[in-house]
Amino acid sequence: MPLLINGERIDLARPTGDMIRAYPHLEEKAKLLRSQPAQIVEPKGLLYVQQREFAVTTPKDGSVSILGSDDATTCHIVVLRHTGSGATCLTHCDGSDTEAEVSLIMSSVKSFSNTTGYGRLEVHLVGGFNDDRQLSQKLTNQLLRAFDLQPDDVHLVTFCVTELNDREEKDIHFPIIYGIAVNVKTAEIFPATFPEKGPDEDLRSAHVLTGATLTNIYDAKMEQLHIGPYFWRPFPHVDFWLEQDDKQILQNLSTSPLAEPPHFVSHIRSTLTFLKEHPFPSRSLFPDRKPRIYKKNEEGLWEQVCSDKI
Repeated sequence: MPLLINGERIDLARPTGDMIRAYPHLEEKAKLLRSQPAQIVEPKGLLYVQQREFAVTTPKDGSVSILGSDDATTCHIVVLRHTGSGATCLTHCDGSDTEAEVSLIMSSVKSFSNTTGYGRLEVHLVGGFNDDRQLSQKLTNQLLRAFDLQPDDVHLVTFCVTELNDREEKDIHFPIIYGIAVNVKTAEIFPATFPEKGPDEDLRSAHVLTGATLTNIYDAKMEQLHIGPYFWRPFPHVDFWLEQDDKQILQNLSTSPLAEPPHFVSHIRSTLTFLKEHPFPSRSLFPDRKPRIYKKNEEGLWEQVCSDKI
């Protein structure tokens, strides 16, 4: 069944501008979201989701109350929620394999939503801007099409993407919202930044930089974060990239160099350094072929647990 707005099927043959004009409440909701200052979300109770990762949980979760992601320029952050079970998924999509990714997050939310008869699936799309290469627009269209192909009705509730998330300064375009969080207990969605993006931030970024597919990082039943096992080949020309100046890294390793947050280059350098230190993760990081497992401690922070205790 299709993607719906106010119970009506969306005509995806029309440009998104026509869709926005046809449903002015979407623009109003986007304006309201854009007007909120980004909240700083501390690590307690947070599960941070990186690019090409997703996590799903329910309001019953005793460890995680907030799912969040940021640093999205041309990327989109997607929240899918079932209003009956409260099962909530957050993912950070970059257009690598959108159709497969949407199918994956749909099945993950439905696996927690055996409540046939009440509730509905609602989707919230945030991110992107009017970038020169129109990568944001392409990803918006891919996501709309992918949700429209699903066998279940999906209701589009928040649409703050591309032209609805764009600001212009001296003829340069930027996203307004770079990151969002969703409160799993209350379903509130708000602009957010995250001082802590861990655990294993460099390892997870390295997984993305070496061509990862969308990965589920959370076991909500056990309330455990699972990282890996990940395997990659030595990163090509890693020494060359580490020798480049900031401008070269920004120009060559970003989809939107002028719109990146200030820490983009230092983040990429850190990830490249990690890849140089771990050319063969099967030897140095995952010799036992088991994931690195984390649970929240009494302070609400991630703490690694030994896999043999699981």
